[in-house]
Amino acid sequence: MKNVAIGIDIGGTNTLFGLVDSQGNCVATKSLVTTDYETPEKLIKAIFQEVQLMLVSDTTLFPVGIGIGAPNGNYYNGTIEYAPNLKWKGVINLIQLFRKYFDLPIYVTNDANAAAIGEMTYGVAKGIKNFIVVTLGTGLGSGIVCNGELIYGHDGFAGELGHTIVEENGRECACGRKGCLETYVSATGIVRTAHILLAEYSKASMLRRFSDDKITAKSIAEAAQKGDALALEIFDYTAKKLGISLANIVAITSPELIVLFGGLANSGESITDPTKKYMEENLLLIFKHKVKIIPSSLKGGVAAIMGASSLVWNELKKEQLEKTSLN
Repeated sequence: MKNVAIGIDIGGTNTLFGLVDSQGNCVATKSLVTTDYETPEKLIKAIFQEVQLMLVSDTTLFPVGIGIGAPNGNYYNGTIEYAPNLKWKGVINLIQLFRKYFDLPIYVTNDANAAAIGEMTYGVAKGIKNFIVVTLGTGLGSGIVCNGELIYGHDGFAGELGHTIVEENGRECACGRKGCLETYVSATGIVRTAHILLAEYSKASMLRRFSDDKITAKSIAEAAQKGDALALEIFDYTAKKLGISLANIVAITSPELIVLFGGLANSGESITDPTKKYMEENLLLIFKHKVKIIPSSLKGGVAAIMGASSLVWNELKKEQLEKTSLN
């Protein structure tokens, strides 16, 4: 029998899940459209049915636990709490709902924390005890690891770099405040910047071929990679906001490594190079040239599943260490 973890990433649009072994090999994957399910209970029932089909198709696989990454996922409580990008409102007790279908250990955290544990378990942060993962998707999340431990804080919600204010009375954020970092540095943030600069400047740009609703983070990245001056300016503005914010978080946590994860991070040097430049310019002298910024090494399509599954292996490892110390 081969032990596998069930990794589940619940997103505002899609829910991805699969079976992952301890080496990070995805042996089966599936996705469902989150918004197709009126209640979380209906989604969980559909996940259970699909996972059962996966296990029936390969009877050598033995599930040892479930790891769930979700927006506003609380590690301590096993809940999703007031997630702005899910249509299910309030507090959702995921562990309680999943236990109706699965008789397995279940672990919950937010998606950025799951990404950080994934990098520590399978990826570029393996063996590194102090690092930060910044997830650049629809929003901006972060998972902070210090001395080999993920920082959860007293309530399970530590590490909200995306909701640090970088512009007083700045852009409105879905969280209800103004000027949060994720309104500038995220897939949606960079599109907002593009619309502003396209309106402010008359300079030629291949982005002008698109109607407003067709401009995406991907189209901006493609234009930047082709040397489009306005697209490069958009990335420079975005990277400056991120670089300064990273310089601030470096002063607090002193990481060895910062990993950029998610859709916008796939822009490669268009985002990493200027971000590194602005971070270095704003770092306290004692931190200069000590911190690397690199993209995630987890495989694109299954990265979120791997991150979620790594919760299981991480918890099993901790349990084993505790047993060893007691003996």
